[in-house]
Amino acid sequence: MPPRDFLIFLAICVAWALNTIVSKLVVGDMAVPPLFYAAARTSVVGALLYRYLFPIPEQLWRVCFVTLLVGGGGFALLFIGLQTATPSSAAVVILCQTPLTILFAVLLLGEQVGVRRIIGMILTLAGVLVVLFDPMGMRGSLGLIFVGSCALAGSLGSVMLKRLSTQPIRLQAWGGVASSIVLMPLSLLAEKGQWAAIQAANWQFVAALLFSAVVVSIIAHTTYYGLLQRYDANMIAPLTLMTPIFTIALGAVITGDPIGWRLIAGALLAVGGVLIIVIRPSRTLPKWLIVRDL
Repeated sequence: MPPRDFLIFLAICVAWALNTIVSKLVVGDMAVPPLFYAAARTSVVGALLYRYLFPIPEQLWRVCFVTLLVGGGGFALLFIGLQTATPSSAAVVILCQTPLTILFAVLLLGEQVGVRRIIGMILTLAGVLVVLFDPMGMRGSLGLIFVGSCALAGSLGSVMLKRLSTQPIRLQAWGGVASSIVLMPLSLLAEKGQWAAIQAANWQFVAALLFSAVVVSIIAHTTYYGLLQRYDANMIAPLTLMTPIFTIALGAVITGDPIGWRLIAGALLAVGGVLIIVIRPSRTLPKWLIVRDL
């Protein structure tokens, strides 16, 4: 990979890592309700990509359901978790999406799993458990359970994406529409103080929303798919593991995340496990579905 493309990929990973930090600041420091923030993000994405809604894809209900899992629904669970969990610990827990995706592929697609990938799955889940049960207590662990639920939803959605022929950018467009239609009413019913939180945050919320929707969801992901078309996934997929490393570093600097031995040990186990999984080829799933960032 030429240095220019590597620097572009590095910028993508930094953007993904920053997105977790920004999301923590929005639902934590700014106290923006998480369902509302997820609905707002997906609404912006859907509005900006409206031209890709047509022609209407076949099996529209399936497209909407799958994109809700990998899009707004997953975002909502992640944002709920980030109300109490640190970005650093969330970055490690979200890695369980990789072994969960393999498990769903075994159940739904008949994927064959060898000893090497079983070891990788065990290592990843062990690393997640080390981080999940930490001294932060039940409140922090509850937040990470929501983050794990986000990974679960994303894993199921990723496997179901395999059966769709719709282009990724069209999936993003319909994901924005479907997610906003579901999440905005849920926010109005289950949450309060949306407008007050936006007024208090002022321009900071707008900046965070545009960064999340435009820079991350549209620019970073579109560029990522472009790199996947130009380079072997065996090269790209392992490089995505820079994202949790950047998240941990940025979390320590920006949000003051405590970096203890549990987090370091869990991160090493989880990243090592994911690396083993993605290096071993999958017969049914492309690696961009196995390793996916928010």
